[in-house]
Amino acid sequence: MLGVQMAWQLKAAGLVWKPRLGDRFAIPDRDLDDELFVLSNMSIQVHERPEGRIIGFNGTVEWALDDVEIDETIWLPREDQLRELLGGTFRSLSQDATGCRVRIDLLGEIVDFPAATAEEAYAAALLHLLAAAGADQPATTGPPSGSP
Repeated sequence: MLGVQMAWQLKAAGLVWKPRLGDRFAIPDRDLDDELFVLSNMSIQVHERPEGRIIGFNGTVEWALDDVEIDETIWLPREDQLRELLGGTFRSLSQDATGCRVRIDLLGEIVDFPAATAEEAYAAALLHLLAAAGADQPATTGPPSGSP
């Protein structure tokens, strides 16, 4: 899974999130840094019962966090979403003993992005594309001060 730090860099570089069911996100700075949230139209939980574990389909969940502004969240794109965002520039993903490597073709120049995971390699390539497209902020901008 893509880490919050890299997700911050993508957001700062100009990546815009258009939320869809199944998207993962984090909510930093609310004592929820270790929680992963998934957009869903259902709340489904595993419950421990004396007769064994069951999967419960819940209607609504009463919780102190009623809502949150979308700009207070950090989208954690999945591997397939990152690959889709690379569009026609994407050429290949390879893996070896040291990790993964994404190759893109940017205006005739082949560029490789090695990383420990596929998500990180895709994200590095996407940061490069955003920077090449002339995003308003540098692609290496991190989270605001006080954020994870």
